[in-house]
Amino acid sequence: MPKQEGKKKENAAIVVLGKSTSFNGSLKFRETLRVQGKFKGTIEATGALIVDKDAVVEADHISVSSLTVYGTVIGAVHAQDKIDMMSGAEVHGDVTAARLRIADGVLFDGQCSMTGVDKDVEIFSRPTEEIKAELQRLNG
Repeated sequence: MPKQEGKKKENAAIVVLGKSTSFNGSLKFRETLRVQGKFKGTIEATGALIVDKDAVVEADHISVSSLTVYGTVIGAVHAQDKIDMMSGAEVHGDVTAARLRIADGVLFDGQCSMTGVDKDVEIFSRPTEEIKAELQRLNG
């Protein structure tokens, strides 16, 4: 791990809802929240959310900067930046994010909408030969 990443993680404030914690209600936070127990309610935050293995987050709505799921998330999720579903995670609900990563071994039941994508770029509607020819012109 590069030293810059380590320093960045050390300086980031992380609040943890421990394994024995069960919380119902509304959460708002600016930094990073790690859920290890159970949460039910609504999350409206500008920070990142991490749902650990064996943790369960059941929400009407989750709005965060990024979401990393190792456990279970039930409900609609909107992430400004990215959603990472790690191996063994379960996500039940529609997700919206600029970037999405789904690892092998994830159970995802919902629909995905991508945000922040330039609609003028349609690489899949162009013939492969046309793309190859353009790349050759640019590199040649």
